[in-house]
Amino acid sequence: MLIIALTGGIGSGKSLVARYFFELGAKVVDADDLARSAIERGSKGFDEVVAAFGDVILKDGHIDRRALAERIFSDPNAKRTLEEIVHPLVRQGYEDVVAGLKDDEILIYEIPLLVETGAQDKFDFTITVESEEDLRTARLLERGMSRRDIEARILSQASSEARRKAADFIIENNGSADDLLRQVEHVWENVIPKVRAE
Repeated sequence: MLIIALTGGIGSGKSLVARYFFELGAKVVDADDLARSAIERGSKGFDEVVAAFGDVILKDGHIDRRALAERIFSDPNAKRTLEEIVHPLVRQGYEDVVAGLKDDEILIYEIPLLVETGAQDKFDFTITVESEEDLRTARLLERGMSRRDIEARILSQASSEARRKAADFIIENNGSADDLLRQVEHVWENVIPKVRAE
């Protein structure tokens, strides 16, 4: 098996890259999906988050992710508290996925906070998707995020330079979706076979 970390800043296009890898035959798991599952109603994570932040983050009996995000991105201590709850649960979810992999499978693990959590050495290969900040901002505005939230999210993440330094391969996403697909196909057809051979 081969386990590849896929990272990139918010709005860089890493989820589209992950989708392309999936369509080419990779198994894809998103750390954000594991994090969402970890705090779903009825889970241990849900109880711990509500105990830490109070009913103010609830909406119709579920955690209001927007309210929680606003809280943690304006308060570093709150962010740390949430990470202390969620990160171990995400790690366990990831380990469960890896335990179920077949010998010939390629896992693309989409992990936005790869550099921030110091996890870059835990994978066979690391890819980062990078994009110019004005393009990232435009994509996020189209998704309905406010400029203030976008700036806060970008500032809370590792820099492009730090991700580039940690990566084994860089995908540049400043062009069209077709350009991006061609880069992913190149990685799939030419780069990954070499990594597997080594």
